[in-house]
Amino acid sequence: MNYMAVIFRTVFFYFVVLILYRVMGKREVGQLGIVDLIVSILISQLVAISIENYDDTILMSLIPIVLLTFLQLGLAYLALKVPKTRSFLDGKPSVLIKHGRINFKEMCRQKYNLDDLLMQLRENGVRNLEEVEYAILETSGNLSLFKKNILKIPTDYPFAIIVDGKIQDDILKEINRSRDWIQNILDKKRIKVDDVFYAFYKGSKTFIIRKSELLN
Repeated sequence: MNYMAVIFRTVFFYFVVLILYRVMGKREVGQLGIVDLIVSILISQLVAISIENYDDTILMSLIPIVLLTFLQLGLAYLALKVPKTRSFLDGKPSVLIKHGRINFKEMCRQKYNLDDLLMQLRENGVRNLEEVEYAILETSGNLSLFKKNILKIPTDYPFAIIVDGKIQDDILKEINRSRDWIQNILDKKRIKVDDVFYAFYKGSKTFIIRKSELLN
């Protein structure tokens, strides 16, 4: 075995993967979606094969790794421009607990059993289900929790109805509202949909953040 070749390839691909993950962004490390996970697995496999097959040229392994990186960047850019692409690739968050009640239908759809739910509740420092007002299964597989207040008074979850100028039709359907309803609100405030960075609905009220209000 050529030990020097193995050592060189290991160090070389370490820095290659480090640079590529920097290029792809911190999201790759913080929360892996389905596409991110696939790319990460493929890159790790290609690197392992290249280190083992040290008789092959490095270029043969470097080409597919760089190609996967550009594919990931292209899909990420497409997801920013076309929100439906992101939903198709990564899926959508699922509400497993709403107003303290478990949504068993959604749990079955996500192949998520009660033991999984209780385990993640414990990991988030929740002793029992009665403490939870909302529980949302994110596309990364993490569980986001909104606990009940001290008085156990039901609270409303903020529903994102506009994200980066795009109306979220599935959210409007969930809160029993229509596009005409949100359009009327925007017209009264003399705001165009494209000018809205983020708008959410909570407690029968609509809150709007314009793009012009963001820090440059």
